[in-house]
Amino acid sequence: MSEDIKKGLLGIVVDETTISQVMPEINSLTYRGYTVQELCDKCSFEEVAYLVLNGELPNKLQLKKFITEERSHRKLSKQIIKDIERMPKNAHPMDVTRTVVSLMGLEDKETRDNSPKANMRKAMRIFAKTPTAVAAYFRSRKGKNIINPNSKLSFSENFFKMMFGKVPDKEIVKAFDVSLILYAEHSFNVSTFTARTITSSLSDIHGAITGAIASLKGPLHGGANEAVMDMMKEIGKPEKAKKWIENAIKNKKVIMGFGHRVYRSGDSRVPTLRTYLFRMAKLLKKEKLTEIYEILEKVMLKQKNIHPNVDYPCGPMYHMMGIDTDFFTPIFVMARITGWSAHIMEQHASNKLIRPLSKYRGSDHREVLLLNQR
Repeated sequence: MSEDIKKGLLGIVVDETTISQVMPEINSLTYRGYTVQELCDKCSFEEVAYLVLNGELPNKLQLKKFITEERSHRKLSKQIIKDIERMPKNAHPMDVTRTVVSLMGLEDKETRDNSPKANMRKAMRIFAKTPTAVAAYFRSRKGKNIINPNSKLSFSENFFKMMFGKVPDKEIVKAFDVSLILYAEHSFNVSTFTARTITSSLSDIHGAITGAIASLKGPLHGGANEAVMDMMKEIGKPEKAKKWIENAIKNKKVIMGFGHRVYRSGDSRVPTLRTYLFRMAKLLKKEKLTEIYEILEKVMLKQKNIHPNVDYPCGPMYHMMGIDTDFFTPIFVMARITGWSAHIMEQHASNKLIRPLSKYRGSDHREVLLLNQR
Protein backbone atom coordinates (compact mmCIF):
# COMPACT_ATOMS: atom_id res chain seq x y z
CA MET A 1 0.00 0.00 0.00
CA SER A 2 1.19 3.49 -0.84
CA GLU A 3 2.67 5.53 2.01
CA ASP A 4 1.08 8.69 0.55
CA ILE A 5 -1.65 9.36 3.12
CA LYS A 6 -4.14 12.13 2.33
CA LYS A 7 -5.45 13.33 5.68
CA GLY A 8 -9.03 14.47 5.33
CA LEU A 9 -9.01 13.03 1.78
CA LEU A 10 -7.52 16.36 0.68
CA GLY A 11 -7.29 16.51 -3.10
CA ILE A 12 -8.77 13.03 -3.58
CA VAL A 13 -11.46 12.69 -6.28
CA VAL A 14 -13.72 9.87 -5.11
CA ASP A 15 -16.63 10.04 -7.55
CA GLU A 16 -18.47 12.03 -10.20
CA THR A 17 -21.50 14.28 -9.66
CA THR A 18 -23.89 16.30 -11.81
CA ILE A 19 -25.32 18.31 -8.92
CA SER A 20 -22.91 21.16 -8.17
CA GLN A 21 -19.38 22.41 -8.53
CA VAL A 22 -17.21 25.42 -7.82
CA MET A 23 -16.03 26.78 -11.17
CA PRO A 24 -12.50 28.20 -10.62
CA GLU A 25 -12.55 30.22 -13.83
CA ILE A 26 -15.42 32.36 -12.51
CA ASN A 27 -14.86 31.60 -8.79
CA SER A 28 -18.51 30.67 -8.40
CA LEU A 29 -20.54 27.85 -6.91
CA THR A 30 -22.96 26.46 -9.48
CA TYR A 31 -26.01 24.22 -9.12
CA ARG A 32 -26.61 22.09 -12.21
CA GLY A 33 -24.61 24.67 -14.20
CA TYR A 34 -26.29 27.83 -12.88
CA THR A 35 -24.35 30.26 -10.69
CA VAL A 36 -25.82 30.72 -7.23
CA GLN A 37 -25.70 34.50 -7.65
CA GLU A 38 -28.03 34.34 -10.66
CA LEU A 39 -30.30 31.84 -8.93
CA CYS A 40 -30.61 34.20 -5.95
CA ASP A 41 -31.47 37.11 -8.25
CA LYS A 42 -34.04 35.31 -10.41
CA CYS A 43 -35.49 32.38 -8.45
CA SER A 44 -37.34 31.51 -5.27
CA PHE A 45 -35.96 28.88 -2.92
CA GLU A 46 -38.66 26.47 -4.08
CA GLU A 47 -37.45 26.81 -7.68
CA VAL A 48 -33.87 26.11 -6.61
CA ALA A 49 -34.96 23.15 -4.46
CA TYR A 50 -36.68 21.70 -7.54
CA LEU A 51 -33.53 22.29 -9.59
CA VAL A 52 -31.23 20.56 -7.09
CA LEU A 53 -33.54 17.57 -6.73
CA ASN A 54 -34.61 17.17 -10.35
CA GLY A 55 -31.74 18.53 -12.45
CA GLU A 56 -33.56 21.32 -14.28
CA LEU A 57 -35.35 24.53 -13.34
CA PRO A 58 -39.12 24.02 -13.29
CA ASN A 59 -41.66 25.52 -15.65
CA LYS A 60 -44.81 27.06 -14.13
CA LEU A 61 -46.75 23.78 -14.09
CA GLN A 62 -43.86 21.79 -12.58
CA LEU A 63 -43.29 24.44 -9.92
CA LYS A 64 -46.99 24.51 -9.00
CA LYS A 65 -47.03 20.72 -8.60
CA PHE A 66 -43.80 20.78 -6.55
CA ILE A 67 -45.10 23.52 -4.23
CA THR A 68 -48.43 21.72 -3.79
CA GLU A 69 -46.65 18.49 -2.85
CA GLU A 70 -44.27 20.21 -0.41
CA ARG A 71 -47.09 22.04 1.32
CA SER A 72 -49.18 18.88 1.62
CA HIS A 73 -46.45 17.13 3.65
CA ARG A 74 -45.60 19.87 6.18
CA LYS A 75 -47.65 18.56 9.08
CA LEU A 76 -46.00 16.30 11.68
CA SER A 77 -47.75 13.35 13.26
CA LYS A 78 -49.27 13.81 16.72
CA GLN A 79 -46.74 11.31 18.06
CA ILE A 80 -43.73 13.27 16.81
CA ILE A 81 -45.19 16.51 18.19
CA LYS A 82 -45.53 14.78 21.58
CA ASP A 83 -41.94 13.53 21.30
CA ILE A 84 -40.69 17.06 20.58
CA GLU A 85 -42.58 18.45 23.56
CA ARG A 86 -40.95 15.84 25.80
CA MET A 87 -37.42 16.54 24.61
CA PRO A 88 -35.06 18.25 27.10
CA LYS A 89 -35.39 22.03 27.01
CA ASN A 90 -31.60 22.36 27.15
CA ALA A 91 -30.93 20.01 24.23
CA HIS A 92 -29.10 21.41 21.22
CA PRO A 93 -31.63 21.97 18.40
CA MET A 94 -29.34 20.02 16.03
CA ASP A 95 -29.71 16.97 18.26
CA VAL A 96 -33.48 17.43 18.21
CA THR A 97 -33.51 17.85 14.42
CA ARG A 98 -31.37 14.74 13.96
CA THR A 99 -33.62 12.71 16.26
CA VAL A 100 -36.83 13.88 14.60
CA VAL A 101 -35.61 12.92 11.12
CA SER A 102 -34.83 9.48 12.52
CA LEU A 103 -38.34 9.33 14.01
CA MET A 104 -39.77 10.23 10.61
CA GLY A 105 -38.03 7.14 9.27
CA LEU A 106 -39.84 4.99 11.85
CA GLU A 107 -43.20 6.29 10.65
CA ASP A 108 -42.57 6.37 6.90
CA LYS A 109 -44.12 3.37 5.15
CA GLU A 110 -41.54 3.55 2.36
CA THR A 111 -38.42 3.69 4.54
CA ARG A 112 -37.03 0.40 3.17
CA ASP A 113 -37.83 1.18 -0.46
CA ASN A 114 -34.72 2.67 -2.11
CA SER A 115 -36.19 2.89 -5.60
CA PRO A 116 -35.74 6.29 -7.32
CA LYS A 117 -39.43 7.22 -7.12
CA ALA A 118 -39.74 6.20 -3.47
CA ASN A 119 -36.58 8.10 -2.55
CA MET A 120 -37.91 11.24 -4.24
CA ARG A 121 -41.20 10.94 -2.36
CA LYS A 122 -39.36 10.44 0.94
CA ALA A 123 -37.03 13.36 0.18
CA MET A 124 -40.05 15.62 -0.33
CA ARG A 125 -41.58 14.51 2.97
CA ILE A 126 -38.36 15.10 4.92
CA PHE A 127 -37.90 18.46 3.17
CA ALA A 128 -41.43 19.58 4.03
CA LYS A 129 -41.57 18.32 7.63
CA THR A 130 -38.17 19.36 8.94
CA PRO A 131 -38.96 23.12 9.20
CA THR A 132 -42.10 22.20 11.16
CA ALA A 133 -39.98 20.19 13.59
CA VAL A 134 -37.40 22.96 13.99
CA ALA A 135 -40.08 25.58 14.65
CA ALA A 136 -41.96 23.25 17.00
CA TYR A 137 -38.92 22.80 19.24
CA PHE A 138 -38.11 26.52 19.05
CA ARG A 139 -41.50 27.28 20.60
CA SER A 140 -41.75 24.22 22.84
CA ARG A 141 -38.56 24.96 24.75
CA LYS A 142 -39.82 28.49 25.43
CA GLY A 143 -43.08 27.12 26.84
CA LYS A 144 -45.10 28.43 23.89
CA ASN A 145 -47.84 26.68 21.92
CA ILE A 146 -46.69 24.97 18.73
CA ILE A 147 -48.06 26.62 15.58
CA ASN A 148 -49.27 24.35 12.78
CA PRO A 149 -47.94 24.88 9.25
CA ASN A 150 -49.89 27.10 6.84
CA SER A 151 -50.32 25.67 3.35
CA LYS A 152 -51.10 29.11 1.90
CA LEU A 153 -47.64 30.45 2.68
CA SER A 154 -44.32 29.97 0.87
CA PHE A 155 -41.57 27.80 2.39
CA SER A 156 -39.86 30.78 4.04
CA GLU A 157 -43.05 32.63 5.02
CA ASN A 158 -44.44 29.49 6.64
CA PHE A 159 -41.26 28.98 8.66
CA PHE A 160 -41.45 32.50 10.09
CA LYS A 161 -45.14 32.03 10.86
CA MET A 162 -44.45 28.76 12.73
CA MET A 163 -41.53 30.33 14.62
CA PHE A 164 -42.92 33.73 15.57
CA GLY A 165 -46.63 33.67 14.78
CA LYS A 166 -46.26 36.25 12.02
CA VAL A 167 -44.59 36.82 8.67
CA PRO A 168 -42.03 39.68 8.59
CA ASP A 169 -41.46 42.30 5.87
CA LYS A 170 -40.93 40.92 2.39
CA GLU A 171 -37.31 42.16 2.41
CA ILE A 172 -36.56 39.93 5.41
CA VAL A 173 -38.35 36.96 3.83
CA LYS A 174 -36.31 37.47 0.64
CA ALA A 175 -33.06 37.60 2.64
CA PHE A 176 -34.00 34.34 4.36
CA ASP A 177 -34.92 32.78 1.00
CA VAL A 178 -31.51 33.78 -0.39
CA SER A 179 -29.73 32.23 2.59
CA LEU A 180 -31.56 28.95 1.95
CA ILE A 181 -30.55 29.02 -1.71
CA LEU A 182 -26.91 29.57 -0.78
CA TYR A 183 -26.99 26.77 1.81
CA ALA A 184 -28.81 24.25 -0.39
CA GLU A 185 -25.84 22.39 -1.84
CA HIS A 186 -22.04 22.39 -1.95
CA SER A 187 -20.64 19.27 -3.61
CA PHE A 188 -18.67 16.68 -1.56
CA ASN A 189 -18.49 18.48 1.77
CA VAL A 190 -18.24 16.59 5.07
CA SER A 191 -21.97 16.06 5.65
CA THR A 192 -22.70 15.21 2.02
CA PHE A 193 -19.87 12.70 1.96
CA THR A 194 -21.25 11.26 5.20
CA ALA A 195 -24.67 10.87 3.56
CA ARG A 196 -23.15 9.23 0.47
CA THR A 197 -21.00 6.89 2.58
CA ILE A 198 -24.05 5.72 4.54
CA THR A 199 -26.01 5.36 1.29
CA SER A 200 -23.23 3.27 -0.27
CA SER A 201 -24.09 0.45 2.15
CA LEU A 202 -27.65 0.60 0.68
CA SER A 203 -29.04 2.12 3.86
CA ASP A 204 -32.16 4.30 3.67
CA ILE A 205 -32.49 8.04 3.05
CA HIS A 206 -33.67 8.81 6.60
CA GLY A 207 -30.56 7.13 8.02
CA ALA A 208 -28.27 8.92 5.58
CA ILE A 209 -29.76 12.33 6.36
CA THR A 210 -29.64 11.61 10.10
CA GLY A 211 -25.91 10.92 9.76
CA ALA A 212 -25.44 14.04 7.65
CA ILE A 213 -27.10 16.18 10.32
CA ALA A 214 -24.75 14.77 12.96
CA SER A 215 -21.82 15.66 10.70
CA LEU A 216 -23.13 19.17 10.00
CA LYS A 217 -23.39 19.94 13.72
CA GLY A 218 -19.61 20.26 14.09
CA PRO A 219 -18.13 23.78 14.31
CA LEU A 220 -15.70 23.01 11.46
CA HIS A 221 -18.72 22.54 9.19
CA GLY A 222 -22.26 23.88 9.69
CA GLY A 223 -21.86 24.96 13.30
CA ALA A 224 -19.58 27.81 12.25
CA ASN A 225 -22.48 30.25 11.84
CA GLU A 226 -23.31 29.80 15.54
CA ALA A 227 -19.67 30.37 16.50
CA VAL A 228 -19.61 33.58 14.43
CA MET A 229 -22.54 35.01 16.38
CA ASP A 230 -21.03 33.94 19.70
CA MET A 231 -17.87 35.79 18.69
CA MET A 232 -19.78 38.96 17.77
CA LYS A 233 -21.71 38.85 21.05
CA GLU A 234 -18.42 38.52 22.94
CA ILE A 235 -17.02 41.57 21.13
CA GLY A 236 -20.20 43.50 21.85
CA LYS A 237 -19.31 46.95 20.49
CA PRO A 238 -17.69 48.11 17.22
CA GLU A 239 -15.02 50.06 19.13
CA LYS A 240 -13.80 46.82 20.72
CA ALA A 241 -13.69 44.82 17.47
CA LYS A 242 -10.24 45.78 16.13
CA LYS A 243 -8.44 45.05 19.40
CA TRP A 244 -10.36 41.81 19.87
CA ILE A 245 -9.52 40.41 16.43
CA GLU A 246 -5.86 41.52 16.63
CA ASN A 247 -5.47 39.78 19.99
CA ALA A 248 -7.17 36.68 18.63
CA ILE A 249 -4.76 36.57 15.68
CA LYS A 250 -1.77 37.20 17.97
CA ASN A 251 -2.84 34.32 20.23
CA LYS A 252 -3.43 32.08 17.19
CA LYS A 253 -7.09 31.65 18.00
CA VAL A 254 -9.27 30.02 15.34
CA ILE A 255 -11.53 32.72 13.89
CA MET A 256 -14.78 31.07 12.85
CA GLY A 257 -16.48 32.20 9.66
CA PHE A 258 -13.23 32.75 7.76
CA GLY A 259 -11.46 30.57 5.22
CA HIS A 260 -12.66 27.70 3.07
CA ARG A 261 -10.95 24.60 1.74
CA VAL A 262 -12.46 24.98 -1.75
CA TYR A 263 -12.28 28.74 -2.40
CA ARG A 264 -8.98 30.58 -2.76
CA SER A 265 -10.27 33.99 -3.85
CA GLY A 266 -13.16 34.18 -1.42
CA ASP A 267 -16.39 32.25 -0.97
CA SER A 268 -18.58 33.14 -3.97
CA ARG A 269 -21.71 33.05 -1.80
CA VAL A 270 -20.55 35.80 0.53
CA PRO A 271 -21.06 38.96 -1.61
CA THR A 272 -24.72 38.12 -2.24
CA LEU A 273 -25.50 37.32 1.39
CA ARG A 274 -23.44 40.29 2.58
CA THR A 275 -25.62 42.60 0.49
CA TYR A 276 -28.80 41.26 2.07
CA LEU A 277 -27.26 41.42 5.56
CA PHE A 278 -26.43 45.12 5.18
CA ARG A 279 -29.89 45.87 3.75
CA MET A 280 -31.47 44.15 6.74
CA ALA A 281 -29.24 45.97 9.22
CA LYS A 282 -30.33 49.31 7.74
CA LEU A 283 -34.00 48.29 7.69
CA LEU A 284 -33.96 47.06 11.29
CA LYS A 285 -31.57 49.77 12.54
CA LYS A 286 -29.05 47.19 13.77
CA GLU A 287 -25.98 48.57 12.04
CA LYS A 288 -23.64 48.01 14.99
CA LEU A 289 -23.40 44.38 13.95
CA THR A 290 -22.42 45.29 10.39
CA GLU A 291 -19.82 47.71 11.77
CA ILE A 292 -18.27 44.84 13.73
CA TYR A 293 -18.58 42.68 10.60
CA GLU A 294 -16.59 45.15 8.48
CA ILE A 295 -13.83 45.66 11.06
CA LEU A 296 -13.19 41.92 11.49
CA GLU A 297 -13.37 41.39 7.73
CA LYS A 298 -10.80 44.13 6.99
CA VAL A 299 -8.33 42.98 9.66
CA MET A 300 -8.50 39.33 8.59
CA LEU A 301 -7.89 40.27 4.96
CA LYS A 302 -5.05 42.67 5.77
CA GLN A 303 -3.20 40.57 8.33
CA LYS A 304 -4.02 36.99 7.27
CA ASN A 305 -5.27 37.37 3.68
CA ILE A 306 -8.20 35.13 4.62
CA HIS A 307 -11.67 35.82 3.21
CA PRO A 308 -14.99 35.23 4.98
CA ASN A 309 -17.06 32.15 4.18
CA VAL A 310 -20.86 32.04 3.91
CA ASP A 311 -21.31 31.40 7.64
CA TYR A 312 -19.84 34.82 8.46
CA PRO A 313 -22.71 36.98 7.11
CA CYS A 314 -25.29 34.30 7.88
CA GLY A 315 -24.74 34.36 11.65
CA PRO A 316 -25.59 38.05 12.21
CA MET A 317 -28.36 37.88 9.58
CA TYR A 318 -30.25 35.16 11.44
CA HIS A 319 -29.63 36.97 14.74
CA MET A 320 -31.27 40.11 13.35
CA MET A 321 -34.28 38.02 12.37
CA GLY A 322 -34.79 37.08 16.02
CA ILE A 323 -33.61 33.50 15.67
CA ASP A 324 -31.78 31.97 18.64
CA THR A 325 -28.12 31.28 17.89
CA ASP A 326 -28.32 27.53 18.40
CA PHE A 327 -31.06 27.33 15.75
CA PHE A 328 -28.83 28.68 12.97
CA THR A 329 -27.49 25.27 11.95
CA PRO A 330 -30.91 23.54 11.92
CA ILE A 331 -31.92 26.16 9.34
CA PHE A 332 -28.84 25.13 7.36
CA VAL A 333 -30.27 21.58 7.57
CA MET A 334 -33.64 22.72 6.19
CA ALA A 335 -31.91 24.01 3.06
CA ARG A 336 -29.26 21.30 2.70
CA ILE A 337 -31.82 18.46 2.77
CA THR A 338 -32.26 19.22 -0.94
CA GLY A 339 -28.55 18.75 -1.68
CA TRP A 340 -28.18 15.70 0.55
CA SER A 341 -31.23 14.06 -1.01
CA ALA A 342 -29.93 14.69 -4.53
CA HIS A 343 -26.57 13.14 -3.61
CA ILE A 344 -28.22 10.16 -1.92
CA MET A 345 -30.26 9.46 -5.04
CA GLU A 346 -27.18 9.95 -7.24
CA GLN A 347 -25.23 7.49 -5.08
CA HIS A 348 -28.01 4.88 -5.33
CA ALA A 349 -28.08 5.29 -9.12
CA SER A 350 -24.39 4.40 -9.49
CA ASN A 351 -23.33 2.77 -6.26
CA LYS A 352 -20.03 1.39 -5.06
CA LEU A 353 -19.46 0.68 -1.36
CA ILE A 354 -17.22 3.44 0.04
CA ARG A 355 -14.46 1.63 1.90
CA PRO A 356 -11.08 3.42 2.01
CA LEU A 357 -7.87 1.92 3.37
CA SER A 358 -5.74 3.00 6.32
CA LYS A 359 -2.06 2.73 7.21
CA TYR A 360 -1.65 0.76 10.45
CA ARG A 361 0.78 2.34 12.93
CA GLY A 362 -0.03 0.35 16.07
CA SER A 363 1.87 -2.35 17.95
CA ASP A 364 3.63 -5.22 16.18
CA HIS A 365 2.23 -8.75 16.43
CA ARG A 366 2.34 -9.90 20.05
CA GLU A 367 1.19 -12.76 22.25
CA VAL A 368 -1.83 -12.43 24.56
CA LEU A 369 -0.83 -13.03 28.20
CA LEU A 370 -3.25 -14.56 30.67
CA LEU A 371 -4.78 -12.15 33.21
CA ASN A 372 -2.52 -13.34 36.08
CA GLN A 373 0.58 -12.86 33.88
CA ARG A 374 -0.01 -9.19 33.05
